[in-house]
Amino acid sequence: MRTVKRKDGFEGQRMISLPEAVWKNAIKANPVIGQLYITHIGYFPRAAFHYRERKNGCPDNILLYCVKGKGWYTVNDRRFEMGVNQFVIIPATKAHLRYGSDDKNPWTIYWVHFSGKDMDSFNRGFNIGLLDGPRHIHSNEAGIQLWDMMYQSLKMGFGKDNMGKANLCLYHFVSSFLYPEKECAEENEARSRIDGTIKHMQQHLSATLTVEDLAQQCDLSPSHFSNLFKKATGMSPLNYFIHLKLQRACLLLYTTDMKIKDVAVTIGYDDPYHFSRLFKKTMHISPEQYRGLRRKEDPAG
Repeated sequence: MRTVKRKDGFEGQRMISLPEAVWKNAIKANPVIGQLYITHIGYFPRAAFHYRERKNGCPDNILLYCVKGKGWYTVNDRRFEMGVNQFVIIPATKAHLRYGSDDKNPWTIYWVHFSGKDMDSFNRGFNIGLLDGPRHIHSNEAGIQLWDMMYQSLKMGFGKDNMGKANLCLYHFVSSFLYPEKECAEENEARSRIDGTIKHMQQHLSATLTVEDLAQQCDLSPSHFSNLFKKATGMSPLNYFIHLKLQRACLLLYTTDMKIKDVAVTIGYDDPYHFSRLFKKTMHISPEQYRGLRRKEDPAG
C-alpha cells in the first residue's frame, strides 16, 4: 500500500512551469503562439511514489510518455495502466483525474502540458478522446530530442525568441506521437516487398502483368497484396503499373524521334490507338501534342 505521495522532487528531475503572465505576454507579443503553447514541461526519472490528483480536471492537454517502469492514471472511476513505450494525451477536461507510478517498478516519464486557442477543435480534429487509453509507440527518440529542445529553450529564459522556438517545436513534438515513424519489422518487410514489386514493374514495362502475377512474386494472396500495395503507394498495383508505363512513354516522346506506334509497343501496347486514348485520358493531352511541347521549348528543334 502506498505510504508516500509525491508530486515532484525526484532525483534528476527537470521541470519548468510557465506562469500565466509569461505566456499571456508571449501571446500578446506574437499572437501565433496562442494557437498552441506549452504551459508546463517535465522529466521525472524513476519517479518512486509519484502521485498527482486533480479533482477538477486540468484546463490543459496532458501528454505523458513512459520510457521505463510502469504507472497508471484514472479518469473519474476508469483506470488505465501504462508501461514502457506507451503514451497518452489526456485532453483538457473537468473530470476527476489521478495518475502516478507503480510502487514496485516506478515509471520514468517525459511530460508536457499544452493549451491553445481552441483545444476542443484541436482534440476533435486529431481524434484525442478522454477515454482512449494509452497507446504503444516504438522508442520515440525524435520526440525526446524535441522535448529537450523545448526544455533547453525555456531554460534559457522566457524571451520572445526562446518562447517562439519552444512552441514551434511543440507542434513537431506532438506530431511525433500522433504520427510515429513505422519501425515494425513486419511493416518494413511489407514495404520491402512493395519496393521489389515496383522494381519488377520498371524492368518489365513491355509486359502484360496481372495482380495474380505480382502477388505470386511476393508470395501473398492477390487481395492481401493489393491492400498492402495501395496502403504503401496510394494506388492499385495495375494503376501504378500503367503510371510507370506512361511515365516511360513521356520520356520517349520527349527525348527521341520514335514513332508513336513504336513507343506504344515499347511499353506493351500493340494497338497504338488504345495507347493514344489511354495517354490522353491520363495526361489530358495526346501523344502528338505532348511531343509538340519539345518543339515549342527547343527553338532548334
